[in-house]
Amino acid sequence: MPISSPAVQPDLAPRGAITIDPAVFDPAAISAETRAVNAGIVKALGAVPDRWVFPMAMLRKLRLDGKGPFPLAPESPYAQAIEIDGPHGPIPLRVLSPPEPKGVYLHLHGGGWTLGSARENDGLNHRFVERTGFAVVSVDYRLAPEEPWPMGPDDCEAAALWLLREGPTRFGTERYAIGGESAGANLSVATLLRLRDKHGIMPFRAASLHAGCYDLALTPSARSWGDEPLVLNTRDINVFVGHYLRTMGEVADASAATPDISPLYADLTGLPPALFTVGTRDPLIDDTLFMAPRWLAAGNATELAVYPGGAHVFIGFPGTLSDQALARMHGFIAGC
Repeated sequence: MPISSPAVQPDLAPRGAITIDPAVFDPAAISAETRAVNAGIVKALGAVPDRWVFPMAMLRKLRLDGKGPFPLAPESPYAQAIEIDGPHGPIPLRVLSPPEPKGVYLHLHGGGWTLGSARENDGLNHRFVERTGFAVVSVDYRLAPEEPWPMGPDDCEAAALWLLREGPTRFGTERYAIGGESAGANLSVATLLRLRDKHGIMPFRAASLHAGCYDLALTPSARSWGDEPLVLNTRDINVFVGHYLRTMGEVADASAATPDISPLYADLTGLPPALFTVGTRDPLIDDTLFMAPRWLAAGNATELAVYPGGAHVFIGFPGTLSDQALARMHGFIAGC
């Protein structure tokens, strides 16, 4: 059974101690099932030619055709595609809603700010609706390198503001949560910071942040991971960052230490309770291990769940580890 760090006790929130059992990092804690899942990922991705020689548009199409690293689930019967106005033009949203939502979860997908889509997350988001009773609004924000920073965060900010305006009428609730995976976790925190600093509001009750990248200068685990293609490796991270921070072929006038880009450097006071989820076999594990204590130190309720052997965004693969992590994530949001 995966070892999960217990995090902040409810009666101590928003202050307390994040506790991690050292045994969670022992290779012996990794189950045979998780080892098999990881070996299958490495074998499949290791057999693929260098993907970065292909145009980004082709890589996006391959993922939508189910030929990317994550299994492509069938379309959810809940799903409805809509568009809203944004600062750079229309923003597609994918809305999955039960008849009477208990709340709304604003979902920001992963993909290194360059790949991914709301459609590719139908499996996880459908399950989220079924297990929580929340509606999901997943944002197809603009992707680099064609539309680099700050266009993606601008779209996410606009989607959050749309939800605040339209949520009571469309969904019959003002109970909101936010979250995402990898780049989506980064964008979730950036969106919260923008709402606080630009609009003086903090309408989200909770944030579910899975395998986030919070320092685009690269934390030690990302720098030292190497070439092993376990979903993500050091070269991939550098390619993603390079695309995200480029404008018209030139490096954007933005530092990786800018909080809107790397939220690890931000003032994190006044943010909602957050659940940080990560696996020990994730190149970005340090991002979570650094960010969760900073969230707590800023006075915010904080939970940290670390899963032995979990690859990058391991919840995207079937198995007991994913089931346990998703159950905790669903319970965290449902209880907000």
